[in-house]
Amino acid sequence: MEVYSGKASFKGVAIGKIAEMQKAEAVVRRMHVEDVEAEIARYHAAKEQAQKEILELKEKAEKEVGEAQAEIFEVHAMFLDDFDDSVENIIREQSVNAEFAVAQTGDNTAEMLAAMDDNPYMQARQTDVKDVADRVIRDMNGGGGDSNKFTEHVILVADDLAPSETVQLDKAMVLAFVTREGSTNSHTAILARTMNIPALCQTPIPKEAAGKMGIVDGFTGQVFVDPDDPTLEKYMKMKEAEEEKAALLKELKGKESVTKSGRKVKLYANIGGIGDLNFVKENDAEGVGLFRSEFLYLQNSDFPTEDEQFKAYRTVAEMLAGKEVVVRTLDIGADKQIDYFNLDKEENPALGYRAIRICLTREDIFRTQLRALYRASAYGNIMIMFPMITSVWEVERAKEICTEVKAELTAQGIAFKDVPVGIMIETPAAVLIADELAELVDFFSIGTNDLTQYTCALDRQNQKLERFFNAHHPAVLRAIQMTIEAGHRHNTWVGICGELGADPELTETFVKMGIDELSMSPGSILPCRKIIRDMD
Repeated sequence: MEVYSGKASFKGVAIGKIAEMQKAEAVVRRMHVEDVEAEIARYHAAKEQAQKEILELKEKAEKEVGEAQAEIFEVHAMFLDDFDDSVENIIREQSVNAEFAVAQTGDNTAEMLAAMDDNPYMQARQTDVKDVADRVIRDMNGGGGDSNKFTEHVILVADDLAPSETVQLDKAMVLAFVTREGSTNSHTAILARTMNIPALCQTPIPKEAAGKMGIVDGFTGQVFVDPDDPTLEKYMKMKEAEEEKAALLKELKGKESVTKSGRKVKLYANIGGIGDLNFVKENDAEGVGLFRSEFLYLQNSDFPTEDEQFKAYRTVAEMLAGKEVVVRTLDIGADKQIDYFNLDKEENPALGYRAIRICLTREDIFRTQLRALYRASAYGNIMIMFPMITSVWEVERAKEICTEVKAELTAQGIAFKDVPVGIMIETPAAVLIADELAELVDFFSIGTNDLTQYTCALDRQNQKLERFFNAHHPAVLRAIQMTIEAGHRHNTWVGICGELGADPELTETFVKMGIDELSMSPGSILPCRKIIRDMD
């Protein structure tokens, strides 16, 4: 038995086979062949398999992120159909292996797209072409297409997991996440909390562990590879106890989050895409307090259109059947970079060009998103929230643009609702002018992750600073109290959507402070409801 220690990102116990996240690209060598027709037949067999895989991915994406975002796989299928003439010609004329012909066709097509200066959309399809070529090559070599499509439940190990990599990941088969890098505030950690599965980061587990039996202890931050019988028996009992506890919590489904004295607190869920809606329903969230709309941008190789965004927002609004859905407008920059935005490299991106600052200087992007949101508001109970606010003029200008967008929609005869507008309080500046800001908006949502970072002058993505990162810092708690009081002075409701909202050690404190809403990872909702219902 081997034991590896890391940092626990989310508690729990997982037992199962270890699988390594596959990210390797196809390696191709040019080889001379005698039977060119047999090589062409190999290509067509692999192409047929690739077509099936692309169709499966499209169907999976439709369920998880909506029809609009699944359309990218139609583009993949189109490129695959266009490969035939070139691949066959290269094989016949050069007497080379099919893998080389496919790789060469992919490279040639990507180069052709790169030269289309007058068509940015097609230029951006270079990555898709290479993805299609790699898929066919893997199938010719018996790779079976998606190397991360699991046939059994696994403990997934990776160096780290970027936001854009989660779309094709078969999350239903993942028992736990273990990463060699990252932090407790990384995207992988947030994803684990959404899925309610244990996760570790900064864990030096070797790649040779893949295929072996493993145990993840999300309480102590340990991974056991090839555990001995006593260890396995110990954790089997722990897992059974956790499952019994979860079963008891499920008895709280359908009940109000209200203290014994009658104090009601709304418990909402944080989600990062349409695929998370199942977790929202399963854990009985009363609404969505943070819908991270940047997933629409992170999974695309070009700016999502108004219709693409509209379909995604409409899906969420309809599926939640009248429950409130707070959509955070685009929040990229800092730790969330997107190539096609062409953002300059910054010495200190956390303090740089991000979130509302991008929206107010690239209004075409902002207006497209707002049009989609207002259109979707006709189908449910959508609320709009602006991130990274530091001044009154930012809110005033954002609201002016909203008014202009609503006027455009009215002139076009497009239905919408006059939705509530709120802001995130995640900077000390916003806390200190909260009274002025409260007069302009319908609600506040405190983003405790960034509020802690900016209040304590600590980069939350810097692994070396993790020991200094204290989310319970008195200054942070005082800032939260000040925000709640300022909001209530102006009849503005106040919620928390950062990770502190799910911290069981602070639930009673927040309720006593007068918080109106707590938004958290879906798996934390029922435990939080129990704490609230047990309060006097």
